[in-house]
Amino acid sequence: MIVYNITIKILPEIEEEWVQWQKQEHIPDVMASCQFTDYKFYRLLDAENDGVTYIVQYFARSRENFDCYIKDTAPALREKAFNRWGNRFIAFRTIMEPVN
Repeated sequence: MIVYNITIKILPEIEEEWVQWQKQEHIPDVMASCQFTDYKFYRLLDAENDGVTYIVQYFARSRENFDCYIKDTAPALREKAFNRWGNRFIAFRTIMEPVN
């Protein structure tokens, strides 16, 4: 399993609209790629005062599924997010695997 972890810091003034966009549009678009089996959406507590931080984790069965998403779907979705939100957010992406 591969966990695709995205940490996003947003400006407080867009929080409500951005969360709804994540739930209603962006996360469903990512899941529609059929490369992930599940996701989790979190709000970071005790974050710095200069923004609000959220984390979305997507779970893929394999590195191949993740690579397919990055190649075929991610560029268009990143462009769509930037076109909507511009510089009012910043995202950090990491990939992880479970340690058994």
